[in-house]
Amino acid sequence: MSLRVEKLRQMMKTEGLDSFLITSPYNLRYFTNFTGTTGLALITLENAYFVTDFRYTEQAGKQAAGFEIVKNSGPIFDEVANLSNKDNLNSMGFEENFVSFAEYSVLEEIISAELVPVAGLMEDLREVKDEAEVALIQKACDIADQGFKHILNFIKPGMTEIQVANELDFYMRSLGATSVSFDTIVASGLRSAMPHGVASEKIIEKNDLITLDFGCYYQGYVSDMTRTFAIGNPGDKLKEIYQIVLEAQLKVIEVAQPGITGIQLDAVAREHIASFGYGEAFGHSTGHGIGLEIHEGPNVSFRADKAFVQGNVITDEPGIYLPGIGGVRIEDDLLITKDGNQVLTHSPKELIIL
Repeated sequence: MSLRVEKLRQMMKTEGLDSFLITSPYNLRYFTNFTGTTGLALITLENAYFVTDFRYTEQAGKQAAGFEIVKNSGPIFDEVANLSNKDNLNSMGFEENFVSFAEYSVLEEIISAELVPVAGLMEDLREVKDEAEVALIQKACDIADQGFKHILNFIKPGMTEIQVANELDFYMRSLGATSVSFDTIVASGLRSAMPHGVASEKIIEKNDLITLDFGCYYQGYVSDMTRTFAIGNPGDKLKEIYQIVLEAQLKVIEVAQPGITGIQLDAVAREHIASFGYGEAFGHSTGHGIGLEIHEGPNVSFRADKAFVQGNVITDEPGIYLPGIGGVRIEDDLLITKDGNQVLTHSPKELIIL
């Protein structure tokens, strides 16, 4: 059985659970390697079951190594009830942030074991990436870097933001990405003051500053990168805030290491930006964890009191947004290493003026 399942079992023992029901697709992929759309896992202290219907039994047999494959022909939770009775289970943990009230109602009715809502147990394990996971995230970052280089050669005044986003998305797919990490943000001109200005029909004009926030999925793992650049002269004010944001972003890279908390790291960027009078213009957190999901732990914010450990992968993305003028964000993905960090995204960060 995989090391991940064994770690989960240790946590189950600590929590007093003799089984755990996994239904979230991200956690299913993490513990079973299953990439289909229908299935669940029931992990006990002795056994590991993967339940799915006839469409996926062959796939599950190949992907979910070490799991006993159970085919359901009726409702999938009926099989969970059968397994619970067979193994005389007393307590079954479930993902309280993923199981709906309707699903819980069904489980409560048919399962004799006590149902125990659990949050964060598996997500905590996922925060520390192994070498194979880091390699996949690095590949996703490499594809994003190549995508940015391509867009710099492609983008021209007169194009719409959506044209640019579509070109970037399709280009990353041509390099092996399976999908984008999220709806690509292309925010040009005054729209760059919108932190999440998803690409619109706005036409890109000369002297626009453009924020591009994007990433891709590669074999289940994401990248997340932001670069801000200009077509023509964006003006002194935007050049000024660009430099401040860049300095804040580099300061985070200087100090990110094991032992520092998300609160401390967030303060590094926030205090630098505030020292120039733009504290109110930086309204979001400095970063977040990435992996199987585009937002996962650990976080880099004024509430994140957890200390980073080797194997965390976080974003570093300070910004300044001035309504009616424009905005700047610069973002890299960082791997926390034994004694510091490694930047996984390598696109240039000095202000590019096309």
